[in-house]
Amino acid sequence: MPHSHAHGPCPGCGISLPNIDGPSHRYMTSSPACWALYQEVMARAYESPDLQEVYRLAVDAYAVQHPGTPSRQSIQSVGVHLIRLCLFIEHQLPAEKANDMMLAAARYKTHFHWLAPPDHRGEITALNVHQTTTIAAYREYTRRWAHSAWQAWETHHDQVREWLQRVLEPISS
Repeated sequence: MPHSHAHGPCPGCGISLPNIDGPSHRYMTSSPACWALYQEVMARAYESPDLQEVYRLAVDAYAVQHPGTPSRQSIQSVGVHLIRLCLFIEHQLPAEKANDMMLAAARYKTHFHWLAPPDHRGEITALNVHQTTTIAAYREYTRRWAHSAWQAWETHHDQVREWLQRVLEPISS
């Protein structure tokens, strides 16, 4: 990530990073520096088979910490990522099972509506994961990041559980 002396907060997660020129996600609201940092976090996960179990948690945590603005794509993204966090955290499903159920939930994403993002989106961010130096620390901080991001959306947990229930009903019948 190119360095700059001036820093500014990411409009998504709020962490202060150097102001750089560069791309950011097309509908998630993030600074170019935060997006670049996240890309480095994800590259590390993709390169290590020992991190495959947590990379989806990183995707979910980042997505809900950078929810974007009200648009169909942002609404659906936040909805499915919150559902997968719920499945991981509250239902303690393994990664593959949670992913399969999130994909099933995506069939209902047209029923999702905008959830006002929390002012504070969690204590742990991509920066914490980026700063880890061992695989064990990466896994631990990614899990903490996911829990922190899920907890930040606490006022919407009942709505997320309701959306999830719509997915579970056809499966259990």
